[in-house]
Amino acid sequence: MRPTVLAVLVALAFPVTSALATPPAPSDIPAYVTAAINDPARKDDTADDERRKVGELMTFAQVKPGQAVVDLIPGSGYFTRVFSAVVGPKGHVYAVWPNEYAKESKTDVQASKALVAQPHYANVGVLMGPAATFKTPEKVDLVFTSQNYHDYPDKFMGKVDPVAFDKQVFDSLKPGGLFVVIDHAAEAGSGMRDTDTLHRIDPAIVKKQVESVGFVFDGESDVLRNPADPHNIKVFDKSIRGHTDQFVYRFRKPG
Repeated sequence: MRPTVLAVLVALAFPVTSALATPPAPSDIPAYVTAAINDPARKDDTADDERRKVGELMTFAQVKPGQAVVDLIPGSGYFTRVFSAVVGPKGHVYAVWPNEYAKESKTDVQASKALVAQPHYANVGVLMGPAATFKTPEKVDLVFTSQNYHDYPDKFMGKVDPVAFDKQVFDSLKPGGLFVVIDHAAEAGSGMRDTDTLHRIDPAIVKKQVESVGFVFDGESDVLRNPADPHNIKVFDKSIRGHTDQFVYRFRKPG
């Protein structure tokens, strides 16, 4: 059999999905990301770095010095602190809290406000506003949200239409800007059925919704995937908490 024919047969037998990003080797993580992770101000966060794959995620999100970044519903501020160190003094990080979510997470909101009061985080600001109205003071390079996209259609958030929300994110980005969504995976075909019960969402519905407003799917990472997750239990169940199967999608605004 000629080598060219053999190569074709091998390619057909083992198709390659180009959108699936290979996790970067440590040497492929940019030096400015490594420096941000090693910022002494993060000393209380470092115990979670391996589990949360912070270096791989920052590399996948393509965040760079000087950029304007949104950390949407930043929780404890784990990613906010890394973003701050990456974008540096010429960049800016917006920690965005929807009012409705803030009512349920008062301690974390206060922590965000305390963070921005520290001179070390002078490039971080807190934005508050209705969940149904996402907007930023300037066009940004990146909107990043981890484990919160599934909350938007739920009652406590005012049952925000995810497509309307996605369009607002689209409008907030610069041409070529990125929207990175990380969330707990639900069963395939379940759509938004489990958002308010299991706190999960079907990756396929997220992709469909985000692409519908003009975003181009730009890749995915498997660094947070866990095939042992049954997808039909709450993410807070002690058997899976902290180790759920999470999808990581990157969408790009054309331009």
